[in-house]
Amino acid sequence: MPKNIDASDLVSMDRYPLDQLDGSLMKQVIAKARADLDSRQYCVLDNFITEAARTAMAQESISLLPQAYENRSRRTCFLNQMGVPERPADHPMNVFFDARFNIIAFDLFDPEGPNARLYGWEPIRQMIAAIVGIETLYENEDPYQPSVIMCAGDGDTSPWHFDRGNAFTVTVMLQEPEEGGVFEIAPDIWPDDDTDPGELLEVLHERGGSRVLQVARVPASMVIFRGNRSAHRVTEVKGDRTRLMAVMSYEDRPGVIGRPEVNASVFGPRVLAAG
Repeated sequence: MPKNIDASDLVSMDRYPLDQLDGSLMKQVIAKARADLDSRQYCVLDNFITEAARTAMAQESISLLPQAYENRSRRTCFLNQMGVPERPADHPMNVFFDARFNIIAFDLFDPEGPNARLYGWEPIRQMIAAIVGIETLYENEDPYQPSVIMCAGDGDTSPWHFDRGNAFTVTVMLQEPEEGGVFEIAPDIWPDDDTDPGELLEVLHERGGSRVLQVARVPASMVIFRGNRSAHRVTEVKGDRTRLMAVMSYEDRPGVIGRPEVNASVFGPRVLAAG
C-alpha cells in the first residue's frame, strides 16, 4: 500500500470532517457510533462517502467482476464445512447452509484507485479505532484481504454466520440489488454454552422474531458491526443488478497476513499458484 494516501476527496467531509478528529462534530459522530455499537452491536454512518466516490468505487469493482472468484460452499454458521458427530444433528455445528457469492480480492485493485485509497487513508482508520475502542489500528498486510468487494448477483446469498477472529467488521455499500440482499443481524447471540444454543437455533430456523434486526444499507453508508458474536446474513439477491459491498479489515497489531490455505478457500486456487 502506498504511503501518504489522501482520500479526502472520497469522504463526505462536511458530515465527517476527518481532518478534525478532535473537533466537536467528529467527537459527536464518534460518541454516537460508539454508543450504538455498544448497545446494539452495530452502527451506521450514513452517506460516509460521496456519490461520486460511490460511483467510482462501484465502476472499478464492476470492471473487475470477470476476475472475481466464484465462492461456493456448504457451511455452518461457524464457517465450518464439516459437522461435529459428538453434537446432536440439530446442533448449530451440524446445521448447514449453501453460500454463494463472488469476491474481488484486494490485489486486483489499482493501488491509486478509489477502493485502495479509501482503505488506506489513515484518518478513517483512526476514526474506526475510536469507535470500536481500540487505541491503534493497523492495515491488514495480506495481499488479498485488506479490502474486498463482496459481489452478489441473482440467486446469491451469504447465509447466517459469525465472523470468526474479527472483533469488528467494516463495510461500505457501493451498489444495491434490484431485490433482496437484505442485511440481517442477531446481535450478541454467540452461545456461551454450545451444548445449549437455544436462541441461536431459533434464528437459524427462521424463528428469531425480534432477535433478528434488518439494517438499512443505503448506498455510500458505512456500517461497523461486531460480527464475531452476532450472527448475520445477506438474504438472497434477485435481479440483474449486482449487490456490491466493500468489506475492510483492520488489525489491532501490525504484520497480520492470512494462511495460504485459508486465502485459497476464499479467493481461489490462484493464491497457491502465486506462492
